[in-house]
Amino acid sequence: MDVQPGPSAADRLCQACVALLGVEATAISLVSRGVNIGTLGASATAARTYDEAHFTHGEGPGLDAVAQRAPVLVTDLADPSEVRWPGYTPTMLAHQIRAVFAVPIAVDGHSVGALSVFQTRPEPFTIAQVTGLMEAAKLAQRLVLDVIEQQERSEAGSGPLKDADTWTRPEVSQATGMVMAQLRLTAPDALLRIRAHAYATGRNATDVARDILERRLHLDPD
Repeated sequence: MDVQPGPSAADRLCQACVALLGVEATAISLVSRGVNIGTLGASATAARTYDEAHFTHGEGPGLDAVAQRAPVLVTDLADPSEVRWPGYTPTMLAHQIRAVFAVPIAVDGHSVGALSVFQTRPEPFTIAQVTGLMEAAKLAQRLVLDVIEQQERSEAGSGPLKDADTWTRPEVSQATGMVMAQLRLTAPDALLRIRAHAYATGRNATDVARDILERRLHLDPD
């Protein structure tokens, strides 16, 4: 399979998982310091939305897979005994997602992202699916490494981060700046306000950020 570097290759890898393994939706996320910083690839728009729930809520199987350096599986988010992600779970259930499988993506021994699979059916993944997804996560290593190398070159001033707007969340960064200025907050506090509003209204952070940028939404001071 073609895994030439770039966001389009990450999309193709996710789409191949859907086509070859019989799963419903797949996404590849990048994680830094415990935060989902971007969705590098997705099998479809819906998969990108599912992955962003990790960023909005700051929790979920993908983040746990990176933190634990091990796959994380949940076969039914609607199971009353499933209490690991109190914010993430209701959002995913609202999207009709019942099962999630997340595999960490490692580069040089460090977990830097996750390949996550989302299913509307509350049932176990087959051995063939698990094996295939583990292999797909290995293929994703090359794509993630390319992004890391681009980031290092960009920070060194030798060139821009290629196609960054296709996988990062520029609207959130811009809206964070606006909220900082409007409410006189630090960047972390401004971002927290955006994510909190997204959580409280059942939306994702990017949509809330767009409303702020287009001045349809003004966050009130505490």
